[in-house]
Amino acid sequence: MKGTAKRTGKVWRLEEAKSRLGEVVDEAKKHGPQVIRRRGVEAAVVLSFDDYVKLVKPKESLVEFLAGSPLAGSELEIERSKDPGRPVDL
Repeated sequence: MKGTAKRTGKVWRLEEAKSRLGEVVDEAKKHGPQVIRRRGVEAAVVLSFDDYVKLVKPKESLVEFLAGSPLAGSELEIERSKDPGRPVDL
């Protein structure tokens, strides 16, 4: 196994995964991510939708992120430019 991720699911050859896709999806739902190898190299992972949502869900809200920023409370003054830009002929 490459990388440091803990593998709980099965490793599938691409040909086998293609012919048994329904089973691959069922295994992902029951036993976690399923790794698919192509020409002996890990090429893809099938996740359950719940695992996918957990993976892409932000750990904190934008407000929490900004409040925890090193610049929070620094009284940094940001001023927007009043330059209207250049005229454009349409």
